[in-house]
Amino acid sequence: MERNERLEGIAGLLEAAEEPLSGTELAERFKVSRQAIVQDIAKLRDSGCPIRATAAGYALDRQGCGVRRLLAVRHRPEDVREELLTVVELGGRVIDVIVDHPVYGELKGNIDAGTPEEVHRFVNLLESTGRGTLSSLSGGFHLHTIEAKDTETLDRIESALGEKGFLGR
Repeated sequence: MERNERLEGIAGLLEAAEEPLSGTELAERFKVSRQAIVQDIAKLRDSGCPIRATAAGYALDRQGCGVRRLLAVRHRPEDVREELLTVVELGGRVIDVIVDHPVYGELKGNIDAGTPEEVHRFVNLLESTGRGTLSSLSGGFHLHTIEAKDTETLDRIESALGEKGFLGR
């Protein structure tokens, strides 16, 4: 299979996928190395394909599916699951986490969780690695980009996070 055919195949799979596709999965499917897939993803991005990398794999960035708001939050590391579940159970999607580091400036990590299952998978991965959260670099203070179908849903999410004491204003 030539590279252009593979690029079209990858783009088609990402378009049809409901869940992120791992680089390993794509490499096995197209019988190429994981590194070839990384290069293919870069090529697709360069050509305008809105692909984002998540902890679970590659997915199309379907921005425009709703409205977004940046929320400032602060909580203990053990509250990550509750914070994220609060957002998704009210109809939101947590797009990312952003912290301001005194040396590196803005650091951003993809979360892309819109269901309880995706939250559990993310938190379990975080716990299983034994690594700290990005917010541990900023005393628990961080920002999340939250996406929802409308501003009323974002308002309910923000209110619920405030009631739980998670808003870091």
